[in-house]
Amino acid sequence: MQSIVMTAIGDADVLKFQDSPEPDITKSTQIKVKLAAAGVNPIDTKIRANGLLYGNDPPAILGCDGAGDVVDIGSAVSRFKLGDKVWFCHGGLGREQGNYAQYNVLDECYASLMPHSYSYIEAAASPLVFITAWGALFDRGGLQAGQTVLIHAGAGGVGHIAIQLAKIKGARVITTVSSEQKSDFVKSLGADEAVIYHPHGFVDEVNKLTDYKGADLVFDTVSPAVFKDSIQATAHFGRLVTLLDPGALDLAEARVRNLLIGFELMLTPMLKDLPEARDKHIAILNQCAVYADQGRLKPHISQLLPLKEAARAHKLIETRHTSGKIVLTV
Repeated sequence: MQSIVMTAIGDADVLKFQDSPEPDITKSTQIKVKLAAAGVNPIDTKIRANGLLYGNDPPAILGCDGAGDVVDIGSAVSRFKLGDKVWFCHGGLGREQGNYAQYNVLDECYASLMPHSYSYIEAAASPLVFITAWGALFDRGGLQAGQTVLIHAGAGGVGHIAIQLAKIKGARVITTVSSEQKSDFVKSLGADEAVIYHPHGFVDEVNKLTDYKGADLVFDTVSPAVFKDSIQATAHFGRLVTLLDPGALDLAEARVRNLLIGFELMLTPMLKDLPEARDKHIAILNQCAVYADQGRLKPHISQLLPLKEAARAHKLIETRHTSGKIVLTV
């Protein structure tokens, strides 16, 4: 089968378009999926640059997100039938095969039926960012209707989904962006206010917008520096959730404010083999599929590239200037 193989640890040029053995079902609960599209995420670029997880070495096929058709099923499969359209976040970390390929095999418990209204491209763009945004806003952040949430990098892959989920919940959404163009984009998604953080940062403007109370929840997707500054924009007794390691920081002000600080890493259930947590991910995708089919939740595809241009996709993500998601067509 055609695939993109990470041949070594390094820059995007280590990704090679080549033939790989087609995977086969080896367990009775597995399904085989003919992939139509694969999502590209920052974690893919980090693994390529820093090394595979689980202590493994290249070569490997990357890509956590995939969507396609079920073309074979194991004898004990009960949730899917041949021809079902599925989406999932599984593989691509260094142990199981990823989705930069024509086919993948995975246990049926890791997949879900695609939203009826989504194309394969939209479905492949979505699982990781849907689960990440949901976990940060609701599971870690406890966001409720009527509260104010500050979502950093609202035009980004996770941020633009977080805006939509927060609005579905009934929250007021403030988001940070880098340009007027991105401001218009996030407002089209439902953001109530967009703060352009160049050249004066965001803290003063967010505090003005909240009558100097701060946001009930702040969601950092950017950097340790943004996390640090966000403390000053979080309401007393509020919550601050980050996707990143904030490093060594002075948390005295966070303590005075009685903040709850949370971390969201949606890969933990895969990395630590936590089946109940994986089940929660499927429940999130199923609920997001309902929102999608109601026309309330939709990924923005900024770049659509053929599989053989995976290296270009990685280079685009590493500029840190892309909006929405990049998807590879298989």
